[in-house]
Amino acid sequence: MAGVLRAERVWVETFTGLRMDQFGRLLKAVRERGGEGCGWGRPWRLPLAERVLLVAVYYRTNLTMRQLAPLFGVSPATVCRVIQRLGPLLALEPARTPADAAERLWIVDGTLVPVRDRTVGASSRNYRFSANVQVIVDAESRLVVATARPVPGNTADAKAWRDSGPAQHCEGVTVLGDGTYINTGLIVPHRRRPGRPLLKGEEEDNAQHRKVRARVEHTFSRMKNYKILRDCRQRGNGLHHAVQAVARMHNLTLAA
Repeated sequence: MAGVLRAERVWVETFTGLRMDQFGRLLKAVRERGGEGCGWGRPWRLPLAERVLLVAVYYRTNLTMRQLAPLFGVSPATVCRVIQRLGPLLALEPARTPADAAERLWIVDGTLVPVRDRTVGASSRNYRFSANVQVIVDAESRLVVATARPVPGNTADAKAWRDSGPAQHCEGVTVLGDGTYINTGLIVPHRRRPGRPLLKGEEEDNAQHRKVRARVEHTFSRMKNYKILRDCRQRGNGLHHAVQAVARMHNLTLAA
């Protein structure tokens, strides 16, 4: 059975949101991580470029495996194996602490991703079973610096920040967070106390804080163009791999 989609410009740019040169860099990274094959058993029916395209299309469109199978001319089982094999290889590499850390400004926030796996998510404020994913963004470049392992959606952002591990990437860097990150060591807005209105300088600080922190919300909006983050059907580590892959593809679209 012949498939429709091929690793050609018209299909790559239409179905992944990446330009061909950006897709080429993604393909190169997967190849360097050993994506060509496991070295044993039957060879893959699809070449590596089309397997990477399959995973990128899956994350972008969130089509089911039965829907993707005829597009690539393979079985649903093969689609599943390709996603499980290559999904982790598309992952974003967390940024190392930069040499000019003292001059950098990063922003952190959590976003809720609806999930089907009840062991990963929990009933949360969006009235769905969701997972809380912490994302760190560079305020200047708006590139994703790192993503944390998902925690249940009813977890407060401050606890998720402490428990899911993103703080280890931020040593020496100034990090902004919203008011939910109080007592975490991050830069948070001034709090209004009962009977004590904010001073004029504090209101101005909060306005500037909101203006800068909005950049992480814009990043979430662009990342959720990849529909896997609107309703993730993956189980176990599938959401973690999907978020990291989406972060990498998001960075590719901004870096060039």
